[in-house]
Amino acid sequence: MAIVLTGKSLTIEDLVKVARHGEKVELHPDAVQRINKCRAMVEKKLEAGEIMYGINTGIGEFSEMVLNEEQIKDFQKYLIYNHAAGIGDAMPLEWVRGAMVGRINVHANGNSGCRLDITNTLIAMLNKNVTPYVCKKGSVGASGDLAPMSQIALLMMGEGHAFYEGEMYEGKVAFEKAGIPVPGLLARDGLATINGSNVLTAMSAIMIYDTNRWFKQAEIAATMSLEALKANFGPYNPKIHEVRGFAGAQRSAAAIRKVAQNGDLIEKRMKVKVQDAYSMRSTPQVIGAAHDALAYARSQVEIELNGVGDNPIFFPDDNLQLSGANFQGTPVAVPMDMIGACVTMVSVLSERRMNRLNNPALSVGLPPFLTINPGLFSGLMLSQYTADMQIVEQRILSAPASIQSIPAAADQEDFVSMGMNTALKNFQIMDNAYGVLGIEFMAAAQALDIRRRQETEYKWGDGTQAAHDVIRKHIDFLEIDRPLYPDHNEMKELMQSCEILEAVEKAVGSLE
Repeated sequence: MAIVLTGKSLTIEDLVKVARHGEKVELHPDAVQRINKCRAMVEKKLEAGEIMYGINTGIGEFSEMVLNEEQIKDFQKYLIYNHAAGIGDAMPLEWVRGAMVGRINVHANGNSGCRLDITNTLIAMLNKNVTPYVCKKGSVGASGDLAPMSQIALLMMGEGHAFYEGEMYEGKVAFEKAGIPVPGLLARDGLATINGSNVLTAMSAIMIYDTNRWFKQAEIAATMSLEALKANFGPYNPKIHEVRGFAGAQRSAAAIRKVAQNGDLIEKRMKVKVQDAYSMRSTPQVIGAAHDALAYARSQVEIELNGVGDNPIFFPDDNLQLSGANFQGTPVAVPMDMIGACVTMVSVLSERRMNRLNNPALSVGLPPFLTINPGLFSGLMLSQYTADMQIVEQRILSAPASIQSIPAAADQEDFVSMGMNTALKNFQIMDNAYGVLGIEFMAAAQALDIRRRQETEYKWGDGTQAAHDVIRKHIDFLEIDRPLYPDHNEMKELMQSCEILEAVEKAVGSLE
């Protein structure tokens, strides 16, 4: 079923369906009316010779330069040429598709002033899988994501490049193969296509979706490690978290209890310590704080997805056009900087539990580095090195980009969000997070198998059992030392696929 874009109802999950899974989109009829009404107002003002930023004036430092009628026709083309100034490798197609969904939803509000043909062309590109070639780098996250969005806008003139059916073509050829007419760019059309922080917002939406799933996997890994370390499950009692009041901690503790349900530890069938280390008993408070941060980031990103991020903005009912700064990416960049730091924080917690599994002084009877023949074999000693390296990189990347503004455009644009840097580094942080968490899962599975050899009747939680079963489908118990990089990469891919999460939720129910 197609996602109907109204301008006000786009969710992160909807965007992911379109961007990642190819769901079709369509405009609500009311949105069509709003777009046409706004365009009629713009054309009337043009005929009257009213000065309007970016339509019959230059932009940025040239905003005071008024264009004549002949220049207005060429301005949109040269605007796009000038701003298609990115650099680097091609963005993943889902980032570009997500940006297109977001831009269509901006238009659907009826405040952007472009022709309906422009919006419909973006829709046709999504529905027929024509995805522009867009460089990863170049946007400063203010005045919109101008560089990447301009590479999308080049297609509106039959220029640029695009991917279609697995191949990259010149823009005009891609449109011909897909049967999409080239609409061209008339007054206002170019700026209305590019002047919003749609790329960094789409990337942030996808990051939020993936981060939520990764946090749930972090709770599964934590539960496995807790059971391997014979943890006291008292700190997961709901009463502890209810009296403090944080929603995220209550959610996290509940998820861990679900994964551990019917196991010997949570059912108090085994003797445990009175109190465990912080990395064991603080998990709900730590991952819970990350959940709460993610909820805030989600609210901000969904406001942006359904708001009018544009300049100038037209109000047809008031016959008014106003120039402002709704392209500014800071409202998204600030919470998303926090999300990158939260993913790093939860990764650090994961590594600390993995350390306890490896360290015979802390592991409650497990052999050193989880090998059954210490000395001859080193077990998972070097797996911890690999996790540690990735965490250091995450820490470096966790410095906020939103405080790093460098003035541009002769100081006309003297504060920018650098939100694209936030979005890019967040995906690097997450890439490492998959690796770190995969190593904890691998260590926990190894430890649980050793426990089962030590105590054959030891019963794990239903969710732990489901997770363990999936891991053992992909990697074997480390009986004797072998090169571990294939296992590390296999576990990283397993984290990205969320196969463990899906198996556990099938066994015990949703962890949200």
